[in-house]
Amino acid sequence: MISDDSTELFKQAVTSTMRAISGNEELQVSFGRGKPYLQGNRARIPLPDGGMTTEQLASLRGNADKFALQTRFHDDDMHRKSRPVTGISQEIYDSVEEARIACIGSYLMKGVGDNLHAQLLEHCTNQGFQQIESQSQAPLGEALGMLIREKVTGRKPPVGGDVVLDLWRDHLEYALSDDLIDLESLMFDQEAFTRLARKMISDLGLSDEYGEDNSDGESEEQDNEEEDSQSESGDEAAEQDMSGDSDLADAIEGEVPVDMDAMEMAEMEGDEDEAGAPPDMAGEQNWLRPKENTYKSFTDKFDETVVASELCDPVELERLRGVLDKHLQNSQVIIGKLANRLQRKLMAQQNRTWEFDLEEGMLDTSRLTNVITDPFHPLAFKQEKDMKFRDTVVSLLIDSSGSMRGRSITIAAMCADILGRTLERCSVKVEILGFTTRAWRGGQSRELWLQQGKTAQPGRLNDLRHIIYKGADMPWRRARTNLGLMMREELLKENIDGEALLWAHNRIVGRPEDRKILMVISDGLPVDNSTLLVNPSNYLEQHLKYAIDQIENQSSVELVAIGIGHDVTHHYHRAVTITDAEQLGDAMTEQLVDLFDEESNKKSRPVATDVS
Repeated sequence: MISDDSTELFKQAVTSTMRAISGNEELQVSFGRGKPYLQGNRARIPLPDGGMTTEQLASLRGNADKFALQTRFHDDDMHRKSRPVTGISQEIYDSVEEARIACIGSYLMKGVGDNLHAQLLEHCTNQGFQQIESQSQAPLGEALGMLIREKVTGRKPPVGGDVVLDLWRDHLEYALSDDLIDLESLMFDQEAFTRLARKMISDLGLSDEYGEDNSDGESEEQDNEEEDSQSESGDEAAEQDMSGDSDLADAIEGEVPVDMDAMEMAEMEGDEDEAGAPPDMAGEQNWLRPKENTYKSFTDKFDETVVASELCDPVELERLRGVLDKHLQNSQVIIGKLANRLQRKLMAQQNRTWEFDLEEGMLDTSRLTNVITDPFHPLAFKQEKDMKFRDTVVSLLIDSSGSMRGRSITIAAMCADILGRTLERCSVKVEILGFTTRAWRGGQSRELWLQQGKTAQPGRLNDLRHIIYKGADMPWRRARTNLGLMMREELLKENIDGEALLWAHNRIVGRPEDRKILMVISDGLPVDNSTLLVNPSNYLEQHLKYAIDQIENQSSVELVAIGIGHDVTHHYHRAVTITDAEQLGDAMTEQLVDLFDEESNKKSRPVATDVS
């Protein structure tokens, strides 16, 4: 256990160790709430507290050691340049590189290896890997990363990780038998390991589409320089001896007072920065999308569009709503601030103007001097006049896939709750939707496909489940309980984003409101193993790009996307990427505030159409 008195000493020790391992004395290390991250010369580590166990401290040190090793032995430009462009291949590529970094740490220092193992154990526990029962639930990239660690370090994966690896072990060792030989000799050569990762992806039969092409002479020369630099760095490192609410609703509805002055002061002081939120990064834009649609589904007779209350009995739904309320209560001040900021902006759009020089109304006191100097001057009156405020509907589409499990879906549910209340108070219609699949690995669609002889490239091969948490015309008091369903983990399965996007779009495109906004929240590209195993590996991603193109260029619906830990700016014109679910509330608020700023939305939009 770590006492409160020694916390500061512990932070200093971790900071010094990170700088020593990374070889960078300028590395800025902060400690705060939320997800750990490394960005450039800045790193954030979870804040240690007095209640931490020995295992939790080791995991915390593991995060710190991982970032320090990454700073020293990882070239982000080289990694990004050769990174695949499709989802599963990206995960494998990233996992191989992360495993390489972990192997270097274990090779150089036994203590670092122990810390990295503890950090991996916590990751497996948080992801619920020990509950996985079938291969379709086990991430292939994670399994390969653990296999590489095992081959190089000789250490078995931790609890949960062994479940994931065992489900894939036979397949990986058969498909990658030649690739898994002599990994240790390549550890310090990132470029060689990158080539190996690409070969592994190819040997697994996945996409071979990668980022930039390094065939030109200039790139090749640059690569050689990077290789030399990386080699020297690795050799030098190897030679060194490093052994050494009540309910939040009450606050929103006014039953519990919210201190606006305190909130605005906190806003000015930047409370969010204390959590170590990294600055926004401008990613490369890649908006080229297919203009034709070859996407199809094998069958849609097992798909369902269902109201949330139909998926859960009322007693269980009330219990789940109570779980959500407990999370909301813990974040009352922060979320109350977000709500008030958004409400101030929306109400500002409805400000009133004055008409002057009228014969009746309120006395215009600014003209009294004229009456005093000239008694025969007529009195002037004024009246308030409402400004035109366009009727608006906002549709919030939330990725309800298995990868959102845990903090991400909890934060999404909290933000949906606060937006639903706030927008309704401002006379803005809002609907809240979710999307997932009915089953892992295909469900009834796959069974039918098997019965009919496994036709080649059958198209989408899973049963869709589209969920309506709140319809645009449903009063909030009736929809409130439905949001608790997001807390039900067994609901979260796979995600087919393209069809969900078109479904949500087509729900609001025909509505009578003047303005229609669709906000998508997702933590990754569409993934459905059943579909991707029998179709091209970028099949679902290409349809997502097509759907985005149709909405952004053929519809009056304004589309905005928020990616949690995934760069959605490559696909959406209007998008923001956040590295931590804790930032979601701010991101949603800022995007809506920007959308409601009429000055930034004066450009004409296409006529509303139904797209499919």
